Amino acid sequence: MFSRFTDIINANINAMLDKAEEPEKMIKLIIEEMAETLVEVRSAAAKQIAEKKTLMRHIRAMESRVAHWQQKAELALNKSREDLAKSALVEKQSCIQKLAKFNEELGQFDEYLNALQLDSQRLQDKLTEAKRKQEAFAIRQQAAEVCLKVREKVAIDNIDQAISKFERYQQKIDRVEAEVEAYDMTSSKSLDSQFRALENDETIEQALAQLKQKVAKGS
Repeated sequence: MFSRFTDIINANINAMLDKAEEPEKMIKLIIEEMAETLVEVRSAAAKQIAEKKTLMRHIRAMESRVAHWQQKAELALNKSREDLAKSALVEKQSCIQKLAKFNEELGQFDEYLNALQLDSQRLQDKLTEAKRKQEAFAIRQQAAEVCLKVREKVAIDNIDQAISKFERYQQKIDRVEAEVEAYDMTSSKSLDSQFRALENDETIEQALAQLKQKVAKGS
């Protein structure tokens, strides 16, 4: 746990993200690792605090025993029992030595817990930094998605405009072709009329010639 803890504390998040192929996934993994380590560190701190409290009880008990044997030694001397006083002082000295070891352990506990508190704060700061970067990635991704949607809409609008423009050109072509067909149609009708007029003229001329011949015979 402490090896990983040290690695995380000393890690350069920016360098890790720069080397990552997918920074979004990497920052997510970093946050998960930090959160898990922070839980383990707090669990370890809680265990050490509990052991410190147990040690404090031992210290208080040993202080009471030191005072107890001091009282016994004084009582023995008052009763002219120097031998008992000496034995009480021996027990007192043994308790003092044990108390000194307990106090030494207590100092180690305090030093360890103070260092653990500082490192936990550093880890928390790293975790906060990583979460800020994750939020920044999320904002960038959201902005990119919005930009993509805008560009897609612009592209669709451009396609719609192109289709609409093509349709307008097609309509113009259709009108021109219709005008040509109408012109051809009216021109054909005029030509037929002219031929019919010529045929009518020929018929009239023939009728006129026959009429002349009839009149001449009658004369």
